[in-house]
Amino acid sequence: MDFRITEEQKRLQQRCRSLAADFATRSGDHDRAATHPTENYERLREEGFYELTVPKEWGGSGVGLLSHTLAFEALAQGCPSTALAFNMHASVVMPVLESAEVTTDTKRRIAELVVQKRKLIAGNFSEPGTTSLIGGRPLTARAQRADGGYSITGRKMFASMLEAADYCMVMAYPDEAKSPSAGIILLVPRAAEGRSVNANWDTLGMRATRSDSLILDECWVPESAVVFQADDIGPFRHDHLNWFWGSYTAVYLGVAAAAYDEVRRMVHARQPQGYAQPLAYHPDVRRHVAKMSVDLEAARLMTYHSAWLSDTQGPTPETTAALYRAKYMVGEAVTRITRTALTLGGAHGIFRGSRLEQLFRDGAIAPIQPPQADFCLWNMSIFELGLDPEAILPPLKPI
Repeated sequence: MDFRITEEQKRLQQRCRSLAADFATRSGDHDRAATHPTENYERLREEGFYELTVPKEWGGSGVGLLSHTLAFEALAQGCPSTALAFNMHASVVMPVLESAEVTTDTKRRIAELVVQKRKLIAGNFSEPGTTSLIGGRPLTARAQRADGGYSITGRKMFASMLEAADYCMVMAYPDEAKSPSAGIILLVPRAAEGRSVNANWDTLGMRATRSDSLILDECWVPESAVVFQADDIGPFRHDHLNWFWGSYTAVYLGVAAAAYDEVRRMVHARQPQGYAQPLAYHPDVRRHVAKMSVDLEAARLMTYHSAWLSDTQGPTPETTAALYRAKYMVGEAVTRITRTALTLGGAHGIFRGSRLEQLFRDGAIAPIQPPQADFCLWNMSIFELGLDPEAILPPLKPI
């Protein structure tokens, strides 16, 4: 791997750092109130970030996953919730635009919405009965043909920036399907009749993502709303897992970097009364900061490497294992780094409104964010041992 960051990528990083500095001025307020950071989404719209990863053939900037990773690591250092929620846009748009199974007309329609009309698109595949520990995602939401389109009924969960986005890509089970693994993805406008929101997102961290529940009660959309349909949705999800979930890893890497920078600033700024040196000179502080730097740099290199593999090799087994490895490593690193940062911050850092307190809560979500830490290890072990996935027993007794 060529570890040099190109000049173009450095310019992108700098743009994102400038945006992050602006986002940071509102991050605490949105976190406490658990409100949509709509000002930040508007800034990203103005700066052309909606089309950042859209291929150039469709009018976008055409950056790959590595550039996207550099960008979102930087954005997350300002407002983690903004970066995490906004990443939903790329995570659902890119699989559609890159898939050979999606029709050209559909790609053109999505690209027009994003590039020409500058629309923000969310995604909602999860449901109340699923668990990222196992990875299976049976669909209970149903899409039934009706009046030249589809009527969707069901309850979805974890719909980040749902009320801020112009559209939401929803995955449901088509009523006419015969296979249990079938699925259909439909584009549901924010104002669609029969669509409502259960504002139940009151969580420990990443509060401003507003990942509320989406209620669909005979919500009708036209035939043109169909984005993708398959008798087995699994291959589509696997082939584009770099975007579906791999793109989120960079956000938590940014949380770790922000905590590391904040604790270094803090230990230089705090000088105990009666002493001639700031806390940065304390041997325990120095040792902890050194360990944090190892965690951060290891996580960063793993994440960059997995993104580079995705850009250069595509969805190979090596790429897939690397993406799982990076997600696991970042989850472990960010929880250690934010916990240590909070400890070094002492009693001053545990108050609401403290930057370290917020980053600690946001970082705590990382091992839970799909794919969950143990599910990452499950998949990595299969690759490392060269096992046949079909020969492995299920983790729980099936019905």
